[in-house]
This record gives sequence, structure tokens and C-alpha cells, in this order.
Amino acid sequence: MHDAPRYDPLEASAFFADGRGSRTLVANTVARGTLREDTHFYQGKVDGQLTDVFPMPVTADVMARGQERFNVFCSPCHGRTGQGNGMVVQRGFRAPPSYHDERLRNAPAGYFFDVMTNGFGAMPDHAAQVPVPDRWAIAAYIRALQFSQRATVNEVPADRRAALDQAPAQEGPR
Repeated sequence: MHDAPRYDPLEASAFFADGRGSRTLVANTVARGTLREDTHFYQGKVDGQLTDVFPMPVTADVMARGQERFNVFCSPCHGRTGQGNGMVVQRGFRAPPSYHDERLRNAPAGYFFDVMTNGFGAMPDHAAQVPVPDRWAIAAYIRALQFSQRATVNEVPADRRAALDQAPAQEGPR
């Protein structure tokens, strides 16, 4: 089984009269369910450039899903606040850049989607583990994390400012 006979794609073979190891696709056929023509949604690009526009509305549900998926897949390295100080880093692995670095604050949302899809540097791709809509939700949540670190009280809606003073104090680990 380890050495099972097989042909690599486009490898020559004596099996077919034309010397090919595989047949060409039938003309005018269309793949069903796997054609990903929407480059905005599937690649994070518009006209070949990374986009800062999300391909779907960013709702409270999308943000909640993004936070949940971020906490599962991203926080082990990037930390819960995106500072790049996750548990993996605390165990001695190389630290990823902080999402709050100027370079990443200015990066388009499509950049984060692209890195999750294809990987970058020491970060592996997560395309197999994280579905496309969840990658966009994570990108939206990353934007919220970035905004949260530089927001001022004046950017909080007036009807919600009173709740800031009443928020319970966060307790540290015991």
C-alpha cells in the first residue's frame, strides 16, 4: 500500500494512446459548488487589491461569532486583546506582531483575511479549520480590538457613556 502504483498529475504514461497519464477535462463542463469566482468574499481582494470593505454586513451576531472564533483560533498566540502575548508565547514560542502596531492598524481588513487563509511567516494557514464567513467575522473582531485600544470617551454613544462608570471592576487571577 505504501508503494501503490499511481500517476502524478500530467505525468506521462503508456496506458493511453496519446501518452498521458490522465484525461483532459470535458469541454464546457462547470464545477458545481466549488467555483469561487467572488474574489472579494473568497480572497479578500477587489480588482486584485486587498480590500478594507467587508463582503457582508457586520452585525452584532457577526461580531459575537468573530470574538468566539478569535478566542478559539487566534488568542493562543495573539492573546485575548491582540497584543501578541498569548499562552503559546508565554510558553516560549515566537511572539506574533501586535494588532495594535501602526502597520497592522493601517492594513486593510482583506489583509487579515488573506493571512488567515494563506498563512504568513510563522503563522500557518487556517483555511481548513476556519470557514470563509468565520474568517471575515474574525477580521471584523480584530478591527474592533484595534479600535478599542485607541477609542476615546467621546467616541462612545452619548446614551451609553453612563454605563461606562457603572461597569463592574475586572478582577485579576486568584
